[in-house]
Amino acid sequence: MALGGNPIFNGKSFRGATQAPPAPQAPYGQGYGQNAYGQAPYGQGYGQPQYGQAQAGWNPAQQAMSNEQLQDLYNRPAAGPADAGRMTFDDVIMKTAACLFAVVAGAAVTLVVAQGLASMLMIVGALGGFVLALVNTFKKQPSPALILAYAALEGLFLGGLTRILDGMFPGVGLQAVIGTLSVFAVTLVLFKSGKVRATPKAMRFFMIAIIGYAVFSVINLVMMWTGAVQSPFGLRSSVEIFGIPLGVFIGLLAIGLAAFSLIMDFTSIEAGVRSGAPQRFSWTAAFGLTVTLVWLYVEIIRLLAILRGDD
Repeated sequence: MALGGNPIFNGKSFRGATQAPPAPQAPYGQGYGQNAYGQAPYGQGYGQPQYGQAQAGWNPAQQAMSNEQLQDLYNRPAAGPADAGRMTFDDVIMKTAACLFAVVAGAAVTLVVAQGLASMLMIVGALGGFVLALVNTFKKQPSPALILAYAALEGLFLGGLTRILDGMFPGVGLQAVIGTLSVFAVTLVLFKSGKVRATPKAMRFFMIAIIGYAVFSVINLVMMWTGAVQSPFGLRSSVEIFGIPLGVFIGLLAIGLAAFSLIMDFTSIEAGVRSGAPQRFSWTAAFGLTVTLVWLYVEIIRLLAILRGDD
């Protein structure tokens, strides 16, 4: 799983945006439909048709029709961003909803099949989701099929993880869902109010913290694989600080990083809409939000399991 941050501007190209062709201009001092210096072509008098052409006089019926067409165009509503093929907030919401539906559908599969098959699908979802996360992150043009496939694979992983942890600590799955939605809602409200922004200083702190978190996660994973630590969560649950598992502090930090990653997502989406990004990049925005929400859910359910296991 990628560790959040909307990649909408990271290596992405906004090629394909349409631009109106420049209006034709006549030479200086010459009106449209006139020859240079106001002179008629050789052999043609003023007001006379060119050789072999009929005089195109004014037709009252055609003039009336033209006026009606102009009035109809005038009465039509102005074209919005969606009509111009630009990304809108509605597009991002709809495509994010599609991605989350794919996540829920994938999770439902691992929640209803046999335990052995669910564990296998969880591993497939974790590995496949990681690969597709990298592909979608570095792909310059978004692919809806690959993004939805990523969401479905992450659903397999989340469903299997939830089934295991909820079996050990009943209720943590529902609590993690509520916690994820709550963090998302609070973060969105804070962003809309302008109280939290992705400032350069905050971005530097985020990068330092995320690198430290990634290093810790890799070390912890290696120690679990090699058997150096026998605890189910590795150093997170085997090391205690003032009687509190290390995983509680790490989990709170990770949830804070995921919440700030949501701020980055909202900032990127807002910038994309304001700059008139092509409509297809709403899929990229939806992908970024899905990645962050998946990461946030994993951190919350793991934190809840560590707290329940310490009871």
